[in-house]
Amino acid sequence: MTSRKLFLLFFVSVLFSCSNKKEQELILRENALLEREKQFQDKEAEYDKLLKFKDSLLSVSTIKDTLQKAKEWPDSLKIRWNSKMICKESNCSNYVIGDQRNEIWEFTSDSVGMYTNVISNNEIKRVFTGQYLENKIVLDSAKETSSKNKIKVSVVLDDIKKNIIKGTQTITGQDNCTAKFSVELTPSNKK
Repeated sequence: MTSRKLFLLFFVSVLFSCSNKKEQELILRENALLEREKQFQDKEAEYDKLLKFKDSLLSVSTIKDTLQKAKEWPDSLKIRWNSKMICKESNCSNYVIGDQRNEIWEFTSDSVGMYTNVISNNEIKRVFTGQYLENKIVLDSAKETSSKNKIKVSVVLDDIKKNIIKGTQTITGQDNCTAKFSVELTPSNKK
């Protein structure tokens, strides 16, 4: 009987040690799997960061392209334009309602910005800084100190068609007087 007990005890201990060994192997495998999952999560997080970085670079590039394009007039404007301006309202002594002016306008741009040169008698009379905003052109000149009267001139061209551009030019004089001219630009035959 003792040998039987011994055999039974031996058998139970072997069985117990085998199941214990399998359990330890399962625990080791589970820990290894958890470690791999953690490494995968780290790589996934790094990948997400790289995607966000790539997207931010693309958006910066898009903004840069937009700004670069915004510094140039559309090709349709890069010609000479004949201007016809008629004074529509004025409380300045220098400008009378009905006064007419004819000049040549050129839309130019460089790496610094966009400009419009106003040419009269083959000389540049005024240079506007410009912006092209959707369907509107906004031009602005600094106060001119070279003339007897210090004036500021601004132009809004808000009716833009293929062969005609219309808008309003506002001149503010030294004593805050204001003169408004209707502006009509048509393509010039001269190049």
